[in-house]
Parts: sequence; structure tokens; C-alpha cells
Amino acid sequence: MIREPDGWFRFVDRIKDVIRRRGENISSYEVESAVRTHPAVAEAAAFPMASELAEDEVMVAIVIRPGNVLDPQDLTRHCARELPTFAVPRYIETVPSLPLTETGKVRKAVLRERGVTAATWDRTSGAPAKAWCQYGPCVHVPAGIVACTGLSRRVWA
Repeated sequence: MIREPDGWFRFVDRIKDVIRRRGENISSYEVESAVRTHPAVAEAAAFPMASELAEDEVMVAIVIRPGNVLDPQDLTRHCARELPTFAVPRYIETVPSLPLTETGKVRKAVLRERGVTAATWDRTSGAPAKAWCQYGPCVHVPAGIVACTGLSRRVWA
């Protein structure tokens, strides 16, 4: 955000990264910064997804730190403490890595084109959240152990 000489503030972000939700402008950078403060998140990219009503919904693609497990509801609660209500992501998806340009910037267009997939968690759906590790979705098994259903097939206590 910058302040104009006449005193007005102007929202600044890449035009394709601006998220407009319920009449509010949301900075993808601020959402990413808040998501990255969660201890299980290594990397994050926030971007707009078209809403079924109007304007946009906030979606984040995250890379989980090795050895960590992340419950998307926990991440949502974390974001609710760090961000205004209108900026809390509706959609959360884990990815093994974020698509990058040759200069190391996140290729958000690739993530936007991919959109909401079967692996995307929607906080408004009412569906129970599955925990995630860096390899993919995990399941809760007896005795509170989380079993990884990703590539490693690891089990954590």
C-alpha cells in the first residue's frame, strides 16, 4: 500500500494477485506471510479463486516442512488470529513444491489454472479435515497415531 500525495492510500500488488473478497482488497503477500508463520508450513502461495457468488475466494497452496503434520483446521484457526476475517483462506491445498520461474518467483498462474481439486480442503464444506504431511494427506488411526498415505508411508507417534 502506498500513500498518494493527496493523502489517499492506494493498494499495490500484482494485478493478477489482487484478491477482492466481499468488497475488500486482500494482499496475497499478507496472507502468505501469515500462513508462513505457522510452524508446520515451509512455503505458501496465496491467490484468488473465482467465487460462485461474485468476486474471489482466497486459496493457499502450501508446502509442509519435512517431519511435520498439518491439520487444515489448525491452519485456519492460526490465520484467523493473524488476519482479518475476510482474508482467512477458504481453500487450502498442500503441494510437494510450488511452481517457480527461472528467477525463483512463484508461478501463481499455474496454481490458479489448476484451481480447486479433489485434494483441496474447503473450510465452508463442513467436511472433516484430514491431516497432511509433506507427502500428502494422512489418516488418523487408533491410539492417536497419524499414518501417512503419501509416498513415504511413514507413521508418527
